[in-house]
Amino acid sequence: MSISHFHTIFILIPAFNEGQSIGRVIHLLKKEGFHKILVVNDGSTDNTEQVSLDSGAEVLNHIINRGQGAALRTGIEYLRENKNPDIIITFDADGQHRAKDIQNLLEPILKEGFDITLGSRFLSEKRHMPFMRKAVLKIGILFTRLISKIKLTDTHNGFRALGKKAIDSIKISHRGMEHASDIIDEITAKKLKYKEVPTEIIYSDYSMHKGTNRNIHFIKMGIKIIIRKMTN
Repeated sequence: MSISHFHTIFILIPAFNEGQSIGRVIHLLKKEGFHKILVVNDGSTDNTEQVSLDSGAEVLNHIINRGQGAALRTGIEYLRENKNPDIIITFDADGQHRAKDIQNLLEPILKEGFDITLGSRFLSEKRHMPFMRKAVLKIGILFTRLISKIKLTDTHNGFRALGKKAIDSIKISHRGMEHASDIIDEITAKKLKYKEVPTEIIYSDYSMHKGTNRNIHFIKMGIKIIIRKMTN
């Protein structure tokens, strides 16, 4: 039996209009043995809530779309206050992440004492990704190293595992995708022990055309982060 079976592990999935993919994502998570799944339905106008419930997940609803950062904050606060999790895995709803990679994120926390593990597509042997996406991400990595003073190979991967100390101490202040920068800043501010772990990203036509995955969105997000850093 895996060591993870002796710990309370929740999968947290922020979702906005993911009715087309969320059912399969939950099915694959359960297939890997993860049955404690919380979906934060971020104001979806499709059947995301119903598909999630039918698939066996617990669902929290935002009445309006507030952004991925806000959805993660809602989920983390709810789990911390009501479920006493040992580890929270943040997982995308669009099918980009592989459930089979979760064990790789868990092991450094369970066996080596790390507070948080971060998935990195650039450490994976399978690093196929669209050229523009790679270019934008590389710029983000350089910027993070210069501003946040933390050396990471992948700064905007939503696949991560938070151990007890991270769950209790990380505060997400931004509602949108800028939350990834919040988490990185919190790692430094709270002196969390972190480790990057190779994870594979699956780029499908569906995931690439979702609004949150457009390259222009990442560029806008980068500009927002730069402005925030310069004005702090």
